[in-house]
Amino acid sequence: MGRPKPGMRSRNATLVGLVAVLLWSAIVGLIRSVSESFGATGGAALIYTVASVFLLLTVGFPRVREFPRRYLIWGSLLFVAYELCLALSIGYAHTGRQAIEVGMVNYLWPSLTIVCAILFNKQKSGLLIIPGFILSMLGICWVLGGDQGLDPAGMLANVQDNPLSYGLALAGALIWAAYCTVTARIANGKNGVTLFFGMVSLVLWIKYFATGGGDMDFTYRSAAHLVMAAGAMGFGYAAWNVGILHGNVTVLAGASYFIPVFSAALAAFLLNTPLSLGFWQGAAMVCGGSILCWVATRRRERSGG
Repeated sequence: MGRPKPGMRSRNATLVGLVAVLLWSAIVGLIRSVSESFGATGGAALIYTVASVFLLLTVGFPRVREFPRRYLIWGSLLFVAYELCLALSIGYAHTGRQAIEVGMVNYLWPSLTIVCAILFNKQKSGLLIIPGFILSMLGICWVLGGDQGLDPAGMLANVQDNPLSYGLALAGALIWAAYCTVTARIANGKNGVTLFFGMVSLVLWIKYFATGGGDMDFTYRSAAHLVMAAGAMGFGYAAWNVGILHGNVTVLAGASYFIPVFSAALAAFLLNTPLSLGFWQGAAMVCGGSILCWVATRRRERSGG
């Protein structure tokens, strides 16, 4: 049989990227579940270690010498920093509800990615980018306001209860937006996800032992959640990298905007945490704002401006 045509390869890569959206939607609930059994740092270290093994067996280890030096340096630095922020922000959350809220803050990255693309990659955009970004930020405020919806006092109290988790989640959103923007320019089609995951697990194990370790509660249930979390994390990023490097980035970006709602629903189920109407309103606003940002760039592209 002949090689697939370029258009078919692009469609296949896009479908692979869409699988990442489904897998990522389960990450928040699974990371939190694992951290409850193995600790924030220990649980994260186990997840990334097992995920690294999965990636070695499926994707394989990349030929690092063929990587552009800038991608190797900046890609690894940003990827490791983001994963530390993501895993530890969820692990350090005081409750299941707070873990879901922290995950929602992290999902500001689609809007931030578009803003970064406009600022640094000269992405064309229409005026809808402004209300879109504002709506996303307003949605996060709505989520953090608790059951009352948009409640500045409640939001402030929420953040003050655990500034580390919320701060790490916001930093992670900014870092991942930078990662997507930078790698699109300098990766040259290379995929370093296996290497990057190994680096994340190494840093986490260093932190784990440097801070005195901690108890780990191995049970059939915790082990199952660990394997599921590692699978969702590792295969999710492998699929996403294939998608953004070889597929239709616009389609993938549009699909990723619905991750907050899917993620919250799955996390609420896994963590047995009911969520209020105000939370779902805020989550819908985050999605809606991201979609407006996406539409702003698409309309500008079609107009040729």
